[in-house]
Amino acid sequence: MNGLAGPNWRRAPDAALMLQQRLFDVLALIATMAALALGLHQDLTADYIALLSLTILLFEVLAQSMGLYGGWRLKPLWAEMGRLSVVWITTLAALLLLAFALKVSAVYSRLLLGLWGGITPALMLAWRIGRNRHEHLRHQRGENQRSLAFVGGGATARRMAEHLESNRWSGCKVLGVYDDRSPSRLAQGGLPVLGSTEALLRDARAGRVDEIYITLPMHAQRRIVELVNELSDTTVSVFVVPDGFIFDMMQANWSEIAGYPIISIYDTPFYGVDGSFKRLEDIVLSSVILLLISPLLLLIALGIKISSRGPALFRQRRYGLNGNIVEIWKFRTMTVSEDGDHVVQATRGDARVTRFGAFLRRHSLDELPQFVNVLQGRMSIVGPRPHAVVHNEQYRRLIHGYMVRHKVRPGITGWAQVNGWRGETDTVEKMRKRVEFDLYYVRNWSFLLDLRIIALTIVKGFRSKNAY
Repeated sequence: MNGLAGPNWRRAPDAALMLQQRLFDVLALIATMAALALGLHQDLTADYIALLSLTILLFEVLAQSMGLYGGWRLKPLWAEMGRLSVVWITTLAALLLLAFALKVSAVYSRLLLGLWGGITPALMLAWRIGRNRHEHLRHQRGENQRSLAFVGGGATARRMAEHLESNRWSGCKVLGVYDDRSPSRLAQGGLPVLGSTEALLRDARAGRVDEIYITLPMHAQRRIVELVNELSDTTVSVFVVPDGFIFDMMQANWSEIAGYPIISIYDTPFYGVDGSFKRLEDIVLSSVILLLISPLLLLIALGIKISSRGPALFRQRRYGLNGNIVEIWKFRTMTVSEDGDHVVQATRGDARVTRFGAFLRRHSLDELPQFVNVLQGRMSIVGPRPHAVVHNEQYRRLIHGYMVRHKVRPGITGWAQVNGWRGETDTVEKMRKRVEFDLYYVRNWSFLLDLRIIALTIVKGFRSKNAY
């Protein structure tokens, strides 16, 4: 395939860089004030500590609401610097208004605060310039890159590609364009032609491209819908660049590249700082839970060994993040350990389930070893429940958008489970309802939604009439 030879590019993990940037901004606020106080022989009294704490809180809230820490790859540096300036000026304005309202401005050194107000944003800007330079050097070495391609070799795709190529620091590697027209019909001097849309589907399923931007003209709206539907059976991130019409579907999110509006159709909510918070949430909660339940884990393992022959743990391959196969652990509850081309779901009165296993399944105690999988990074505490590989292959052909649930890590509990869609899915309609709730979670994720699901899981208990 022309233009796709070489390594199998994967979407770069931006979460760590976003977290570093956020931490640096906070450090710049603290370190600048401390250094100025030392140089000006000014004591950092409780008033200064309170001011600094309030500044950090205001800055972080404004930065989050104005999107300062999100999507830096697709925005030019000047746009990010402008947004940072707006956040900082708004923070200072809010502090000044509060100081005058409370009549406390006289207790602070004007020289110290003036220097602090000028030096702090300069350090933040210097960090961003240095970050871009560092990332540019890494990308020259082939590190931390994302591969993307366009569908439709028109002017829109060429201009967007030129923009991305001129901003190499973003780490976006433009592979070329997929187009059903013959190369002779495409404009000369354009992007490399990677093949037809049929080739696109093969490459997307094979993981040779991370992101697809559909730049077809307005009269091809039906073909766009078909492509979006076909790409739902992959884990590639899909974006539509509208050409004169609003592509309103899937509760899509708007963004832009080079002034062109794009709509995110299939994407993950866990890039950037949100991904870091999600992972931190998983590590902290799973570590605490494992410490608390470790005696229970030992007792259950002992009970399994005493009550039936076989290992205490059951390992099964499941689809994880981006459709990659991972190994999930559970306590063994059956006399068999199925993990092949034919896996039969447990049903009411299933003879394969041991007596002790039935008790574990009824109270979801068989799922407890998955907290170890969370620490390993294979799973999350909250997310769509993972299914056996053979079941994934079955339902991806029957349910539209089924594979989109794999844009996030699978979870021990999820939005579908707390809404009653847990246990046996003996009909396609039941699985369709579960997927519907899973996709709602993917599109509407927030830290508060995770907390709500965890709380509902605890309140409703782990017992389910549908768990056999």
